This record gives sequence, C-alpha cells and structure tokens, in this order.
Amino acid sequence: MKNIILGFSLFFTLLSFGQVSKNKAQDEIVTQYLDSCAYKHNYVFEMSEWQSCIDEGLKKDSTIAYLWQQKAMPYFKCKKYEVGMPYLDKAVLYDEERWLSYRAFMKCIFSHNYKAAIVDFDEAIKLYGNSYVMDHSFNFYKALCYLQLNEYEKAEKLLDDYVNDIYKNRQQLEHPTAYFYQGIAKYELKKWDEAIAVFDKALKIYQEFSDAKYYKAICWLKQGKSRDEVIALVGIAREDASKGFSINEDNTIYETYPYQKKFGK
Repeated sequence: MKNIILGFSLFFTLLSFGQVSKNKAQDEIVTQYLDSCAYKHNYVFEMSEWQSCIDEGLKKDSTIAYLWQQKAMPYFKCKKYEVGMPYLDKAVLYDEERWLSYRAFMKCIFSHNYKAAIVDFDEAIKLYGNSYVMDHSFNFYKALCYLQLNEYEKAEKLLDDYVNDIYKNRQQLEHPTAYFYQGIAKYELKKWDEAIAVFDKALKIYQEFSDAKYYKAICWLKQGKSRDEVIALVGIAREDASKGFSINEDNTIYETYPYQKKFGK
C-alpha cells in the first residue's frame, strides 16, 4: 500500500505536501507564503502575484523544496517548461527522495525530454526502488519514454512486467491505461493479434476508451479486415472521444499523453 500512497497525484493531494517540511519553522513559512498568499491567486492570470508570494517565502528559507516545486509547477502547467525546470531542479536538490521521480514524470509527460526522464527514473530506481509517482510505477513511465524514442522492445518488456505485477497484486486494480500502452507496444512491434487482445482487456474495464478503439481499428486494418468494419470502429471511437472518453489520467487536462488520439472536426 505504501507505493500506492506515494503515487497519489502531487497536483491535487495538498495534505501530503504538509509532510515535506523539515521542521515547524518551515511549516510556518509554507503556511504564510503559500497557503495564505500564493493560493489566494490564480496563476493563470496572476502569475506574478503567485510567484511573488513564493519568492518571499524563499527569502525566509531557500532550502524548502516544496516552495521550489510550487514555484515551478504553474510554469509547467502553462507550458513554459524551460522556465520551470530550474526551479524544479532546486526542489530535487533540497529533497531528492520526494522530488526526483516527480521531475522525471514532468520530463516525460510535460516537457517531453524523454532521455533525461529515463536518467532521472533510473537514478530514482537505484536509490528508492521501482516505486510510484502519479499513480504508476517508475518503470511504467520509462516505458512511455521508450515508446517515444522508438525503442519498442524495451517498452514492451517494461509494460508486460508492469501489467503482470498489477495482476499479481490483488490490492491494485487492473488499469486500462496500463493495458492501453501495453497494447501500443505490441502494435508498434506489428503483433496485431496480441495488441488487439490487450486493447480488448482495456475496453473490458473502460468500455468507452476511444484511444484503445482507434488503435484496435488500425490493427484490424493491418490484418485485412474490411474497411467498412474499420471505419465503423473509428467512427465509434470518434464519438466516444467527442464525449471526453480518452486516456483517463489527471494530467491530460494539461498535456496530450503519448499516442493519445486527437480527432479533428
């Protein structure tokens, strides 16, 4: 259960952040300059006010990793990755155990710096084991990086292992996103039958999963299934996507995930 708890979304689980501070003095700084100052501003249109609050807190104690992470976070959400990353580096400097894997996640999903993300994840695994960040294991995100780097065999191995671990651990629910990316790895390796079987597992859990339906349709096309059947399934996928049924991860509101299908009008 500890790994699952560590995987809760850092963007929305504010209670866990209160445990990051080293002492009462740091807690008081966080309360004064983040909770009672920055959080009163919407960084989308009050970025300078948000940053000013945090800067005042960092003047009091520049070693508070959580303040550095909160300084970086809105820049990533606003797609200003190169602005935010040096601040996130500071968070890792002052609390590597807490923020190294988070930085790796941000490099993978937000800034799309896949080779650097793998380096961070490898270091996190060496230091802390294959734990969890943002609801998935470090190796899961490494697999996404390998997919984006066209290293499909490496991705397949990591995703097969991840899905097998989930299946063995009855405390964890089977995850449609895990199946989806396992299917994508097999799709890229032209293992059409295996890919379809895995996409069907995802669809059994999440019946409206538009991305799984789309790539299943492509596999059908590669197998020589009739164009009418392929077009019909793509049409269903498009309809599901129009209703918001796509990859079901918290951060898809900010970023398009690897292989997430965006249907045009």
